[in-house]
Amino acid sequence: MLKPPVVLVGVGEMGGVFARGFLRLGHPVYPVTRHMSMEEMAREVADPALVMVAVAEADLKPVLHRIPPAWRDRLGLLQNELLPEDWRGFGTPTVISVWFEKKKGMDAKVIIPSPVHGPRAAIVAEALGSIDIPTHILTSEDDLLFELVLKNLYILTTNIAGLRTGGTVGELWFEHPVFTREVANEVIDLQEALTGQTFDRERLIQAMLTAFEGDPEHRCMGRSAPQRLKRALKHAEEQGLALPTLTQIAVEHRID
Repeated sequence: MLKPPVVLVGVGEMGGVFARGFLRLGHPVYPVTRHMSMEEMAREVADPALVMVAVAEADLKPVLHRIPPAWRDRLGLLQNELLPEDWRGFGTPTVISVWFEKKKGMDAKVIIPSPVHGPRAAIVAEALGSIDIPTHILTSEDDLLFELVLKNLYILTTNIAGLRTGGTVGELWFEHPVFTREVANEVIDLQEALTGQTFDRERLIQAMLTAFEGDPEHRCMGRSAPQRLKRALKHAEEQGLALPTLTQIAVEHRID
């Protein structure tokens, strides 16, 4: 029996990984690129098993507002820098905190298992499992929030600290532990302000170090590091939050 289709909004490197997994399970995959009409696709694919939104962080909000009503109760989200406020008004999506890296011309590289939560978590986990990418399914929204904050902590700490230090995540912690904690604590300050929650800081930092150990040769600073720092400081300003270490790094790199 033919399995229900999956719609993939965004067909970059990460989207391609998910497409391969869904196809391996027998789900027809319908891609939606930026030049296609989602309304037209929704008329053609009215009852998908999942609508996986695989666009970049900066594109998420405008894309969500274009999602046809028929698809809004079956969304899947995978972006970095993701928090529950980002999907307010869009029901209960299936959310995965992606802990594998995919670059052009390379297979996906797993750092640690990727947690997934939501009504269609099992489909996502099975699809990734079919291509040997480990996941684990979360059972509570509190667990999901912790995992999203953890991923934000990892991404923002390594990228922003890396603007000053360069190098790998293993070198970052081994050679600059005090500085890394300073940056991490300011990132946690920001996450707490954005979510209105408090978190166990040491638990978060130790979980981040577990991810460091999963791939100690991972480079700290990607091309998006300056934009991540700029977004973090913009969010901090909106929250009335002072982040002196992040601000100093922005001054050093002339990031306005």
